[in-house]
Amino acid sequence: MTRLRGHFTMTLVCTGLTAEAAEGALSTLDLLTTVQPVEPSPEATAGEPWLVSVHGADRLGIVAAVTRVVAAADGNITDLTTRLTGPLYVLVAEVELPPGRSGELAEQLAVAAAELGVDVTLRRAEPELL
Repeated sequence: MTRLRGHFTMTLVCTGLTAEAAEGALSTLDLLTTVQPVEPSPEATAGEPWLVSVHGADRLGIVAAVTRVVAAADGNITDLTTRLTGPLYVLVAEVELPPGRSGELAEQLAVAAAELGVDVTLRRAEPELL
């Protein structure tokens, strides 16, 4: 869940309903919704956990640029949050990367950050303790 340009947004992935049944159930609410079936990816494998953080002035294209770079490195975004506080825009993404791809991703994120005029960091995520 996040806010995009002042609107509450979320993505919900569920099982047990057809896309048509879910769309019918949601149509009774006063919400803007999009429902589409998502098939599991046979290529999806667990990778190494990393955190991408972006800080800078708000401008169009930050999310698009960062997610494009992560996808090009065969990364999988498992969580993404954004926040706009005054003129400061912050993006934090949890990503899974194939082993050995963090160096390439760091280089490409640095290029994208320079083009956007923002700061970016990539650091290894600590495993959660249960």
